[in-house]
Amino acid sequence: MKIARVYGKDDLRLEEVEIPKITKLDDVLIKTKRVGICGSDVHLYHGENPLAVLPRVMGHEVVGEVVEIGDDVKNLSVGDHVVIEPINYCGKCYACRHGMPNVCKDLSVFGVHEDGGMREYFTVPEKQCHVMNKDLDWDTAVLAEPYTIGANSTARGDVGVGDTVLIQGAGPIGICILKLAKIKGATVMITDVVEDKLKFAKENGADRVVNVAKEDIKEAVKDWTNGEGVNKVIDAVGSPKTFELGFDLASPAGTIVVLGFSEKASQVPQMPITKNQLTVVGTRLQAYQFDNVIRLMESGMLKSDGLITHKFKFDQVQEALDFIDKDPEKVKKMILTFED
Repeated sequence: MKIARVYGKDDLRLEEVEIPKITKLDDVLIKTKRVGICGSDVHLYHGENPLAVLPRVMGHEVVGEVVEIGDDVKNLSVGDHVVIEPINYCGKCYACRHGMPNVCKDLSVFGVHEDGGMREYFTVPEKQCHVMNKDLDWDTAVLAEPYTIGANSTARGDVGVGDTVLIQGAGPIGICILKLAKIKGATVMITDVVEDKLKFAKENGADRVVNVAKEDIKEAVKDWTNGEGVNKVIDAVGSPKTFELGFDLASPAGTIVVLGFSEKASQVPQMPITKNQLTVVGTRLQAYQFDNVIRLMESGMLKSDGLITHKFKFDQVQEALDFIDKDPEKVKKMILTFED
C-alpha cells in the first residue's frame, strides 16, 4: 500500500509498505476513503509544528471503511463506514476524569504524535471509530473533524439561544464555528480582512460581517449590540492582537474562547476581567463531539456548503501541498481522495 510520510522540513515521500496487521484485540483495520488537509498539516510539512515527532504520516481528518476487526471489538462490523476520532487518551488522569480527554496528560494525536491517515490502510482502537450512515457521502463526512472543532469551541463558550457571538476569523474553522453557533440559536458577527471570506460567511448564515481593515470593530460591535458588547468572543485568528481585542468587545458576564497557539505574550489588564466578571477559556481539538456532529450531518443540518474547494487524488499529495503554498487564498478546504 502507499503512504505519504514527512521526514523533515519540506521532505514528503510517497512510499510502498505492507498493509498493517491487527495486533491488539480491540484494533480495527480501516481502508481510507478521504483525508482532509488541515493548516496544521501544512505547518507540519514545513517543519513548523513543534508538537510533531518525525518521521510522520500526516492526516487527522479521516474517514474510511472497516475491513477487519480484532476479537474484542464489540460495536463495529466489517463494511461499516466510520469517522476517525484523532485523539488517544488514558482515561484516568485529572483531565480525562473531568471530561476533557482532549488535554489528557498522555494525549496522542493521530497524524501528529502517531502516524495518521495519509495512507491507504491503517489500524486504530475501536473507541476512535464513529459509525456513520452509509448514505452520508464521504466528501461531507470528512468534514466531521473540523466541525467538531466548531462544536467544542461553542461548547466551551456555552453558546446558546439568544447569545450574541463574535467570531474573529472567517477561515475554515471560523466557518465551522459559525455554523455550530447558528445551530445553537446564536446571532453571529464574523470578522476578517478578506472580502471573499466574509461573503462566504454571509452565505453560510452570518448575521453581520465586518472587514476589520475597513471598519472599526469596536464601533461595529457597539452599534450591533446597542452598546452592550458581545456575549461570546471566539478568537479563531489566534494572534496576540485579536486575543487582547476580545477583552474590549465582550459584554459584562461575557466569555472569551481562545483557539490560538501563539507563544507571544499579550498585554491584558486585570480591570476588564474583574469589573465585567469575564470568563476566559481555551479550547483544543474536541471532547465527545463526534457523535453529535455526525448526527447533524446525517440530518442535513451540517453540510459541506462550499467548504471543500479542491480535491486531489492521494498519490497527488505533493501537488496538493504545492497548490496550497502557491494559492492559499483560493483554498478553503482541500481533501485527498482514495479509491471508493
